[in-house]
Amino acid sequence: MVQFDNTEKAYGLKSNSDLYKSYLIYRLIANKYLVAFSTQVAWLILKLRLPFIFVFKKTIYKQFCAGEQQEDSLKIVNLLASQRVKSYMHFAAEAEWTEEGMEDHLQKSLDTLSFSKGNTDVPFTVFKPTGLGSLALFKMKTASIALSEEEEQAWERMLKRIERFCEKAIELNVKVLIDAEETWIQGAIDEVAERLMTTYNKKTPYIFTTLQMYRKDRMEYLKSLYEKAEQGNFYLGVKLVRGAYIEKENDRAEAKGYPSPLCESKAKTDEEFSQALHFILPRVDRCHLFLGSHNEANVLQVVDYMKNNTISPSDQRIWFSQLYGMADHITFNLADVGYQVIKYVPYGPVRKVIPYLIRRADENTSVSGQTPRELDLLRKELKRRSDSLCASKNS
Repeated sequence: MVQFDNTEKAYGLKSNSDLYKSYLIYRLIANKYLVAFSTQVAWLILKLRLPFIFVFKKTIYKQFCAGEQQEDSLKIVNLLASQRVKSYMHFAAEAEWTEEGMEDHLQKSLDTLSFSKGNTDVPFTVFKPTGLGSLALFKMKTASIALSEEEEQAWERMLKRIERFCEKAIELNVKVLIDAEETWIQGAIDEVAERLMTTYNKKTPYIFTTLQMYRKDRMEYLKSLYEKAEQGNFYLGVKLVRGAYIEKENDRAEAKGYPSPLCESKAKTDEEFSQALHFILPRVDRCHLFLGSHNEANVLQVVDYMKNNTISPSDQRIWFSQLYGMADHITFNLADVGYQVIKYVPYGPVRKVIPYLIRRADENTSVSGQTPRELDLLRKELKRRSDSLCASKNS
C-alpha cells in the first residue's frame, strides 16, 4: 500500500535548511497577488536586462531547476537515483526566435542526450517544439495557412532538427517526450508527433506525445489517435498532463471572441483526466502511459489498476512522473515500493528559464489544493524532525 503521508521518506534528501527554504518559497507562491506582481517584475527584468537575476537564482530557480549547467543536473540525477528515482533532463529555455537560436537549442539538447549514454537512470528525454522551430510557422500550420517557399524551407529545417534529435535518442535507447504547447500551435505539433510515432514506433513506443487534458477536445483526439495506431500498426506513447497555460488560453479566447478551448472547471478537467486513464490502461499493450501528475487520486487510480490486473510495479509500460521541486511525497513513496518513477529535471541559465519558472509559479497558484498540500507536508516533516531531535536530547 502506497502511503503518500510518509514525509520522512519524501524529504529524505533534504537538509533542514532545504526544508525551510522550500517552505518559505511555497508560502510565497501561495499568495496569488505576490505571484502576479513578481511575474510582471520578471518580464520587466528580462525585457530591460536588469541586474536582478540573483533574486530568482536564490529562490524559485533553486527550488525548480537543477542548475545552470548539465553537470549540475547530473549531480541531481545521481542523487535521485540513490532513492530509485530516475530522471529526464531538459535545457528548459522557451521558444527560440532565430535560426541560430534554434540550432543552438538543438545542440544543447543533443549535448544533454550524451548523459543518457549507457545511463539507465536517464531513460527519457524531452524537447519543446518551439525551441527547434518557428512559433509563427507552427501557428500558420495549425490554422491551415499556406506557407511561402521560404517558409516551407524553414519548416523542413525544423523537421530535420527534430528528426536528428529523435534519431540520436533512439540510437541511445532513450525515449522521447514531445512537449505540448498552446492550442493555436498544438495542431501542427500533433501532426509532427503523429508523423514521428508512425516512423519510429513500429516495435516499441520511442516517441511520446503529450495530451493536456484541460482541453475539451483531447479525449476525442486520444481515441482517434489510438485508432490510427491500430490501423497503422504502430505503438503509442502518451504523456498525460492537466495543462500549463490556463490564463493565457482563456485570456486569448476572450480577447479574440471565441469560446475557451479549456474545460470550464477543475472538476471537469479531473473528470477528463480520469477518463483518459480509463481508456489507456486496458490498452497499455499498444499505448504506453507516462503519467505526468501531482494528483494523488489519479496516481492511486493507476496503482489500483496495476494491482487489480497483476501488473508489476516495475512494468516498463507505465511511468509516474513529477516535476523537480514538487510532489516529492508522491515521487519518493512510489519509488520506495518499486514503481517506475521519474523526475523532470530542468536546467539552464537563469535568464533563459525564467518563462519556465513563471509557469511553475502560476501553476502552483492556480491549481486548487496543490500548494496547501505541499505546505502541510513540509510543516509535518519539520515538526517530525524537531520532535525527533528533542526526543534524542531527552533520552
